[in-house]
Amino acid sequence: MLLRVLGSAAGGGSPQWNCGCPVCAAVRSGAGVARTQSSVAVSADRRRWFLVNASPDLRAQFESFPALHPRADRTTPLEAVLLTDAELDHTMGLLLLREAGTLLLYATPAVHKTLLDGSGILRTLEHYCLVEWRAVIPGTDFPLADGLFCRAFDVPSTKHPRFGGGPDPDRVVGYRLTDEHGGTLVYLPAVQTLTRALRREIEGCPCLLIDGTCWRDDELIRLGLAGKTAREMGHLPLDGPDGSLAQLASLGVRRTVLVHMNNTNPVLLEGTPERRTVEEYGMEVAMDGLEIQV
Repeated sequence: MLLRVLGSAAGGGSPQWNCGCPVCAAVRSGAGVARTQSSVAVSADRRRWFLVNASPDLRAQFESFPALHPRADRTTPLEAVLLTDAELDHTMGLLLLREAGTLLLYATPAVHKTLLDGSGILRTLEHYCLVEWRAVIPGTDFPLADGLFCRAFDVPSTKHPRFGGGPDPDRVVGYRLTDEHGGTLVYLPAVQTLTRALRREIEGCPCLLIDGTCWRDDELIRLGLAGKTAREMGHLPLDGPDGSLAQLASLGVRRTVLVHMNNTNPVLLEGTPERRTVEEYGMEVAMDGLEIQV
């Protein structure tokens, strides 16, 4: 199984268009690498590809990866899209797929409902192409293609959704992807709390791609950019005795890669104390274009 990180930053990318924080300023000056918004592509045979989350940067991400280029006429290697949630930075790219005659979409009922009756993204998309929805039920294994299998798991969150309703179960999920040769990876771009159930999903995993949104819980507050903590926005911070770095260290994961980094997070810059700390834990910070073979 091959995974390609198409986008490694959180919503807004890095640098974010309206942000002049120290990290964004450093990236604009050339001291850091620009990143697009969070998305990955996965394949078991390098011919049929599955997109996990569809970012607003989808077109540029596809163009940067020849394996996703059309083969002839408008024949595409994209088989389907899987969604972890209904956040705009994970779903706006669906509208850029409107030229597809048929789009196969995997999402939980809660996410599907939000895209229909909340943000309305699917209502709009359905005016352009046929959307075939496959309901994702956490805890149930399902095949994606010959030799590639998937199982979603619930990621509890108390973050209040922007588009109606309360914090429903299955509103946020992670995915465990497995191939016929035993290759396994877990993709978890949004996690608020490492519950006992989530620890069981992660423990001993050969490869984990996990939420690295903020370094500190009060990161945006300190910078004067927002009035909420990382946890209040649905993301466990990396630093601190109860941060994700410390908690993940004991779970025996063979390879841990941070994804979905906010534009303010200093781990985006090489050589910072925060980046060195991540590396001392034996973990990595994803870049756009990173490829992982498992």
